[in-house]
Amino acid sequence: MARNWCDFRLVLLVAAAAFIYIQMRLFATQSEYADRLAAAVESESHCTSQTRLLIDQISMQQGRIVSLEDEKKVRHLECSQLKALVRELEKKGLERTVDKLQVPVAAVVVMACNRADYLERTIESILKYQQPVAPKFPLFISQDGADERVKHKALSYNQLNYMQHLDFGLVRTERPGEIIAYYKIASHYKWALDELFYKHNFTRVIILEDDMEIAPDFFDYFEAAADLLDTDKTIMAVSSWNDNGQKQFVHDPKTLYRSDFFPGLGWMLTKSTWNELSPKWPKAYWDDWLRLKDNRGGRQFVRPEVCRTYNFGEVGSSMGQFFKQYLEPIKLNDVHVDWKSMDLSYLTEENYVRHFANVVSNAKPVRGVDVVLKAYNIDGDVRIQYKDQFDFEQIARQFGIFEEWKDGIPRTAYKGVVVFRYQTARRIFLVGPDSLRLLGIEHS
Repeated sequence: MARNWCDFRLVLLVAAAAFIYIQMRLFATQSEYADRLAAAVESESHCTSQTRLLIDQISMQQGRIVSLEDEKKVRHLECSQLKALVRELEKKGLERTVDKLQVPVAAVVVMACNRADYLERTIESILKYQQPVAPKFPLFISQDGADERVKHKALSYNQLNYMQHLDFGLVRTERPGEIIAYYKIASHYKWALDELFYKHNFTRVIILEDDMEIAPDFFDYFEAAADLLDTDKTIMAVSSWNDNGQKQFVHDPKTLYRSDFFPGLGWMLTKSTWNELSPKWPKAYWDDWLRLKDNRGGRQFVRPEVCRTYNFGEVGSSMGQFFKQYLEPIKLNDVHVDWKSMDLSYLTEENYVRHFANVVSNAKPVRGVDVVLKAYNIDGDVRIQYKDQFDFEQIARQFGIFEEWKDGIPRTAYKGVVVFRYQTARRIFLVGPDSLRLLGIEHS
């Protein structure tokens, strides 16, 4: 019995040991599983955290991409704007370069002295039409003397160039009682033209005075005439003035004439002509000097029927000579003429004689007394013969045109013929004793 109890206790002991071992193994397995589970949970948490971080990074990158896309669009727009600006600046720079490289048609010089109010009126008239063509016609003011008001007025404009002629030397007239101003004017003209042709090297110069207004087509007219002046050496200068340009004596703003009489009052000459004139320029009365046959050398001047300048200078060195009768009533052209499309070849020497002879020969001759009344009663052009200077003056006085002659030539005449309109489009030709022969229509 005791043996059996001992065996039983041994079995129980073995069973208890087995149980304990099994429990320990189970506990170890559970602990290992718990550790693995904890590690898995931790790994899952870490994975979740990394996933969230990655999602956040992706979101940030997407936002950055959107931002970069927007920035790209802004940069593209700015680049387009900058390119357009560069193109515009290059265009403007090129235009300025072209303007600088553009050869001027002629320098325009206003001869001034001591009439500041007159000068202002003249400058304002010129700038009204000169600004669009300024590179072609650079503007100069040349002042003779030291009048501060004139200098201040000229320098107040930044669209022009200022020159000053100072000559305080004693002026000695050649004849007693002569007006010193005419000597000073001649000296000033020579100095100014020498400056423009030799110092500034212009090929042509247009001379105005400080008591003139210009017509709207003033610059177009001179630009069209420049080629004619260059190619036809029988033309000494081109003028914008007609001595018989009063309202009642003009009609057609497109008509131009050749004349043996120097008109002055707004005229253009070339450097080659000045090369000839400068060395022998007179001490005084330069305009009458240019009207001498010896100085003209058989050449003529081109002038318009309707004036492109208006002289308002009642007060000046000429002391208002002829102003009320001849200058104040002048018609200044006020209509547009497309000079660029005009064919001026009829004004060349070989063509003009034939052209002018044709219109003179077609005019109806009028003779005897009361020529004004007879001309008035004729619809077409009229031709009136005069015998000599005295006879011309008598007829001119009846019509009211200029009677004056210089060196055997009436004002505006071409080969002794003076032409003007009379109240309508009718032309009156006052024909000299040799005019028809000189025009080749002696037996007309």
